[in-house]
Amino acid sequence: MVVARRLVLGGRDVLLIEEGDYLGGTVARQRVGGIDLDAGAESFATRGGTVAQLAVSLGLGGDIVSPNPDGAWLQPARGAAFRLPENSLLGIPAFPLARDVTAIIGYPAAFRALADALMPAMITKPDTTLGELVRRRMGNEVLDKLVRPIVRGVHSADANVLKIDSVAPGLRSALDRNGSLSSAVRELRQTSARAGSAVAGISGGVVRIADALRADLERFGVEIRLGTRVTGFADDHVLVEAAARDEGIADERIDGEVVIAAPGLTEPGADRGHRVVLATLVVDQPLLDAAPRGTGVLVAEGRTDIRARALTHSTAKWAWLAERAAGKHVVRLSYDAEPDGDLATIAREDAAALLGVPLEESQVVDFARVAWYRPNRLTHTPDGIRLAGESIAGTGLASVVAQAEALAARLLPDAG
Repeated sequence: MVVARRLVLGGRDVLLIEEGDYLGGTVARQRVGGIDLDAGAESFATRGGTVAQLAVSLGLGGDIVSPNPDGAWLQPARGAAFRLPENSLLGIPAFPLARDVTAIIGYPAAFRALADALMPAMITKPDTTLGELVRRRMGNEVLDKLVRPIVRGVHSADANVLKIDSVAPGLRSALDRNGSLSSAVRELRQTSARAGSAVAGISGGVVRIADALRADLERFGVEIRLGTRVTGFADDHVLVEAAARDEGIADERIDGEVVIAAPGLTEPGADRGHRVVLATLVVDQPLLDAAPRGTGVLVAEGRTDIRARALTHSTAKWAWLAERAAGKHVVRLSYDAEPDGDLATIAREDAAALLGVPLEESQVVDFARVAWYRPNRLTHTPDGIRLAGESIAGTGLASVVAQAEALAARLLPDAG
């Protein structure tokens, strides 16, 4: 959608093809308990200002909002939940001996992490994973007890497979400048503090970005075909069919430069990624008014009595949503796969355990479930095909929008 908008504004004729019945992918809407909610992404990273600039250009600049600064908590594999370390980046501590760090990893692991400051400086290659870097510089305890659960909750993936630049842009160069990982985190934290919150949202939901994008596409003359499947493509054409076409009708060939934003486009035989299941509860429980776990809880691996990998207390995180919910509470739980059993019951029990308050079945006003496919990042681009979206840009709106804007800019010099 971003590429299409930029190209049509640059004078190109654009056809946008979508197999489903709406535009936006995981930026989608659901109605739960009489409240319109984001069914997928509900915030965006503020790094680079790319998403905010897009929102401003779409007329949503005045609706950009910051979350509650109270922050989230971490549920370790054993023991009680802790508030996440204040001075950290994806769990990497800026001050390994800080009290909120040692409370989670203990003093022996904290002293091991402190050794990072005494190690020789290193040049980190672009294909280095975040997990590899943290393990080498700060040890296994920081990686397994802090970084992995946080990255798993935020990015739906393991830190051991995510490249540094895709989840922490600027960290490698900051490490090169400062010599230690903790110093690099301190530099990036100071930059983030000057720029404001690391994430932001849109009053009324991030889905409003998709709504505004579609409105612009229609206003500027982009032809949109919903319910249309791409059955084949080359660098100068696509073959399409209506998703519900009559048998015997041949594919239609459409000529032109091709941009694909399809998460299922992978190398033959490659693992296509994984599913993420999102359970949303609207509950009537006054004990949640105090936001006992801040804006949510990330869950470390190995916690066998809790199946969710993360919980967001959405009405504690976003003031606009708390006002709209009128005393009720919205809680979102993420699962790496569909749990065995009744998801509504599992989600309610997980929410009660993570939030530390009882949640009876009668207190659940409404429940909704949605599943999303999270693609692996592609390692190569098919010859002649331009790619956009999560499978090439990486996870998160900031990455996706920045890559889409750059791709459109490369295409526009060839216009008319």
